[in-house]
Amino acid sequence: MKNRMIEKIGASLILLATFAYIGLTFLVDNSFQKTDASELDKIKGPDFTRMLTSLDDAPPAIMFSQVGEKINQYNHDMVSQKGISSEEQKAILAELDGKAATYSEDVIENSLKKKDWAKEKLTEYTSWMIGRDWESFEAFEGEFKAKVSDVNAAVVNEFGVGDGGRENFRMEVMKAGTPDWLRSGMAAWLIFGLATLGSFIYLVPLAQSSPGIKNDHIYHRKSQTGKGSALLVFAALVAFYIVLYKFPAFLVNQSVLLDPLSEWMSGGASSQWFLYGFLYTLTMFIMGLRMFLKYRGNKYQQVRTASVFFFQVVFAFTLPQILTRLQLPAYDLKSAWPLEYTFFFDYRIDEYLQEGTLGLFLLFWGIILFAIGVPVFTYFYGKRWYCSWVCGCGGLAETVGDPYRHLSDKRLGAWKIERYLIHSVLVFAVVMTVWVAYTAFTGTSELLGISSYSIRSTYGFLIGFVFAGAVGTGFYPVMGSRVWCRFGCPLAAYLGFVQRFKSRFRITTNGGQCISCGNCSTYCEMGIDVRWYAQRGQNIVRSSCVGCGVCSSVCPRGVLKLENGPEEGRINENPIIIGSEGAKLNLSE
Repeated sequence: MKNRMIEKIGASLILLATFAYIGLTFLVDNSFQKTDASELDKIKGPDFTRMLTSLDDAPPAIMFSQVGEKINQYNHDMVSQKGISSEEQKAILAELDGKAATYSEDVIENSLKKKDWAKEKLTEYTSWMIGRDWESFEAFEGEFKAKVSDVNAAVVNEFGVGDGGRENFRMEVMKAGTPDWLRSGMAAWLIFGLATLGSFIYLVPLAQSSPGIKNDHIYHRKSQTGKGSALLVFAALVAFYIVLYKFPAFLVNQSVLLDPLSEWMSGGASSQWFLYGFLYTLTMFIMGLRMFLKYRGNKYQQVRTASVFFFQVVFAFTLPQILTRLQLPAYDLKSAWPLEYTFFFDYRIDEYLQEGTLGLFLLFWGIILFAIGVPVFTYFYGKRWYCSWVCGCGGLAETVGDPYRHLSDKRLGAWKIERYLIHSVLVFAVVMTVWVAYTAFTGTSELLGISSYSIRSTYGFLIGFVFAGAVGTGFYPVMGSRVWCRFGCPLAAYLGFVQRFKSRFRITTNGGQCISCGNCSTYCEMGIDVRWYAQRGQNIVRSSCVGCGVCSSVCPRGVLKLENGPEEGRINENPIIIGSEGAKLNLSE
């Protein structure tokens, strides 16, 4: 009863901090009327500033759409001033008098005398239409109107706010209207400090319990069985990722909380990605502490937890900020292709080449890591060296996802889906990289009629956002941890190929000692039915195994052991099982 009360107090503080954090979007006003106009002028000039200062104070949840309307109005004004209006379009078509063959640069000149930029673009976009035979004037008219739309879109991109940078621009605009007290850092200490304190209090009963792994009714707690509160966590995580990637301006007040920290680390204001990195690191720290307490007495688990947290703090969070402060490409040295799928994008290659010696080092480091480092380390230690000791995605799954690890589906059907999906993503990543590298080295955007920009945009949305983000993390409470690692990570697929066919790593089993308690399968986050192998005394060499060692930690009989040994005998299809009935050869496979 006492422990439950302590947990409730801790949970109450966490919920209070969470509500305060979310409330910043709905309760704290943004104001452009109280903002220095000279600062607003830097965003898009006096005309746009006048539009902003006409807005009444409102929280981000309301200001979001109002700023969007002002952006639309500003774009419309830019098209009116510098683009081609519907009246001018009609005038050009009327001048042709139904004769497409008379379309020429003189017609453009006469109709757009005071709009040099639009005149130049329309000439560029429609030069192929001059002197061409057309089946009908209607066919010419359709193509002409499409090109006028292209010109106006170019006007918006050049002078207004294009679709590509719209959300980041809206974020920048709304950030200018955030209240000063949010930027001071005190609110951040209050909210994140309260959440951390509540987490520590919640973990007190775990710290006071006796060492050893316990099931603790994990199949009866709604928060850990994909029901009740677990569904709320699922919905909250998915919603957070959607907002973070697609509508970051909703999080503008949360972002500016970290301005002091961001200024200190990177020399610039906080962004939604700095906020994400901070939250990612903080939750890994809190849940990593839980891992330390849960697996105390098990040195392997504690060192492994400390390792993933170290790589998250130093390599994933801190180092990119330092590089940014030095005006160098922000690069996570531990992130290897194809997980770092933008590595061969043309703009990334240009960044490296422009930064001289350091840029070349980062370029060659990335190539050496995936081409030499990954297969060599995997040969000696299996994929655990990366997935369980280094990777930030795996680190989040091992800490934040640990309460849900037993939800990973152990059925054969899930394994089949896993193999099809993860290898499909790997193929997708390879194909995309070929297309993008071709663009980077030749300057041609199309290969086999497919645009590299289109294919990388599709990959970024489907894999980078939907799969790795919203599904990969958001689905922890309903599908178990490592959803991304199991079904989508292309680097995990690459590591798995090496581990399965050319590695010294295996988990050995002693079938004669197995009592079929099922702890190993319950705690396997990768959906492996470990007990099936243990009962047969068969080594576990599955390509999906990340070598976390939890199955070994929870085994009450010491049946399972992580080993690096000779390749010979690593895959034992017909192992000898020694039990109470003597020794026998298992020929059931």
